[in-house]
Amino acid sequence: MLTPNMNYKDLKDSYLFYNIAKKTEAYSSQNVLVHKIYRLGIGDVSLPLCGAAIAALHSAVDDQSKKDTFMGYMPECGAPFLREAIAKHYLKRGVSLSAEEVFVSSGASDELGNILDLFDKSSTALVIEPAYPAYVDANIMAGRRIIHYSSSQENGFAPEPDPSLKADIIYICSPNNPTGAVFTKEKLKKWVDFANDNGSVILFDAAYEAFIEDEDIPHSIFEIDGARACAIEICSLSKTAGFTGTRLGYTVIPKELERRTMSLNDMWVRNRTTKSNGVSYILQKGAAAVFTEEGQRQIKENIEVYKNNARVIMQALDKVGLWYCGGKNAPYIWCKCPNGMTSWEFFDYLLENIQVVGTPGVGFGENGEGYFRFTTFGDVEDTKESAKRLIKLLGEKV
Repeated sequence: MLTPNMNYKDLKDSYLFYNIAKKTEAYSSQNVLVHKIYRLGIGDVSLPLCGAAIAALHSAVDDQSKKDTFMGYMPECGAPFLREAIAKHYLKRGVSLSAEEVFVSSGASDELGNILDLFDKSSTALVIEPAYPAYVDANIMAGRRIIHYSSSQENGFAPEPDPSLKADIIYICSPNNPTGAVFTKEKLKKWVDFANDNGSVILFDAAYEAFIEDEDIPHSIFEIDGARACAIEICSLSKTAGFTGTRLGYTVIPKELERRTMSLNDMWVRNRTTKSNGVSYILQKGAAAVFTEEGQRQIKENIEVYKNNARVIMQALDKVGLWYCGGKNAPYIWCKCPNGMTSWEFFDYLLENIQVVGTPGVGFGENGEGYFRFTTFGDVEDTKESAKRLIKLLGEKV
């Protein structure tokens, strides 16, 4: 008889956002006179794709209608025109990459799971928590041992490495989901040195780098000396350019990155040419437009809308006297629950009293208990109304 992957038994019963959806659905069905729920929970964008991307997508569709411009299978690792555009984008920040070090993917979420194929199941994964739940779940599915490394309010949810630890894979997300915390160059350098000293590989999730404002916060781990020998960077156009439904991301694996004489870049080429037929021509043309001068200008206009949403929420939290981090340099705001409430108690309190939905911090790890995440990707007017309701419910403090 077939033996299934028994590691699935070790997963939690249901996914965080599934639980949120079920609770919200139950509330709506029991309160039919409530006409609107204000959703500041799941991190989906609310603005459409920028004009440059839309025009490129339409043009690419037209290309597929003509024999002389039709494109079939694309290169498994990504079209050269897009890989080169991404490499040039990095060069503007002082990071030199070859196009062969850039791999086009169907999105960061997919890649964060797929990339684990590069590592033996006996390797140990260190996850800095609170963390995106898929980091933990993907390693549980693989049967890998996980080190739950706690961050806290005291270290700004951006801890330094403990020299006594031993880990093979290290997850770092900056700007962080869910806390909105960012790692300075100094802190990232300590993690890079730690990884090189221990032969570890850092999986650097840079999905939210476009929200960074401060000059001393690195957009890429490859701005740090030594990172090319120990890091893989996974990026996304989902929040940068609104590709949550369009699905496109990219991964950077330097050619210098080797373990036990094996090149991880070469290994990933072999993996992709075996397990993928590549991302569609249409989507890659749309993505390439994002990296044009006009595309960059347009996406920055959209990002500024989300940054203003952040300011609206932060002003509300300031008025009611709740501690928080994030908001600046990040599209998430991580706040302390009031009056000793648990994360789920605060979720229920907001839903039942002001119809505002956020994300309970405990869903991102045990040390997220007592905290709460707000997303800034919501509709502008809904965000303003949510802020007003928060102030009214929690009481303005002067």
